[in-house]
Amino acid sequence: MVDIIRDINLNNPTQRQYWQTFLSELDIDNFNEKELIGIEKIVGLFDGERLVGTGAIAGKVLKYIAVCDRGATSKGARFNQVMTTLENYMATLGRFHHFVFTKPRYIASFKHIGFGVLAESSLGAILEKGLPDVHSFIRQLPQMGNQTSRIAAVVVNANPFTRGHRYLIEKAATENDFVYVFVVAQDVSLFTTAERQMLVSKGVADLKNVVVVSGGDYMVSYLTFPSYFIHDETTVIDYQTTLDARLFKNIIAPARHITRRYVGSEPLSETTAHYNQTLAREFDDSIELTIVPRLNSQRQVVSARAVREAIATDNRQVWTEMVPETTALFISENITALQTRIRKGQKIDGN
Repeated sequence: MVDIIRDINLNNPTQRQYWQTFLSELDIDNFNEKELIGIEKIVGLFDGERLVGTGAIAGKVLKYIAVCDRGATSKGARFNQVMTTLENYMATLGRFHHFVFTKPRYIASFKHIGFGVLAESSLGAILEKGLPDVHSFIRQLPQMGNQTSRIAAVVVNANPFTRGHRYLIEKAATENDFVYVFVVAQDVSLFTTAERQMLVSKGVADLKNVVVVSGGDYMVSYLTFPSYFIHDETTVIDYQTTLDARLFKNIIAPARHITRRYVGSEPLSETTAHYNQTLAREFDDSIELTIVPRLNSQRQVVSARAVREAIATDNRQVWTEMVPETTALFISENITALQTRIRKGQKIDGN
């Protein structure tokens, strides 16, 4: 019997239960809302009425890919059929570049169909396929005239850009010949990606050895890395932060001769503090990690979250104390729009 592809609808309780049972039997049992939200399409491969394969699409990410080869005509045939279906569907959406997060033992299967490894650990791996890829991203990064100079990097979300961000970047600029500031490129924040990058650019415009660039697909929040194949929630953050650190260390930094990375200390977030520890462990002697004590304002730690909370409560005094003039002006001119986003459900928690 020929295996047939059909869509699976998670809003149908019967289909959802059948799908989750199939995946659980293949050692994938993380179905929390964080993993399921954003899924646009799920396909199932059926041998008659028996589910023998599945895969899902969430933006540029392919996830929940699993097959059972029992009864298959040849090993790998069902995997190839599921992947071909997903990639063809993405092509109809104009998406020709995609990522997979998977268990290490499945790396070879994805490499066999054209995926390349971006980073891997004992817990998981990130792979990509298509264009523009990581090499395309690197090629568009500005180069120093002398790439043997002291070159540093700072990665910021800047939601929004604060005096703390300015303090961190200015310190990096005074201690290095050239500084790349990567702005996380994800539109899941109160301030859009375009707004955040604009505010960072304006906020450091006077620092002539600093260049502000988009983080693209490679400087995203590690917290968004899919972890559907990891059982233990306590290991998820280690898996996510390790992959993030290794991607930067092994691919991004060498391509632009970055030998230093600057981060702020983290007294408010245990997760971000863990991230800093992971960076220190993974960078080892190859990249010098400088952890800069956080800036304080009126004995309160300057944080983007405090600024967002002040916007929500219309506390102008707090945000004007914590942000540079360029950011304060933008907030003042757009306060109604920002507060409307919050009222419509835009979250303001997080870092």
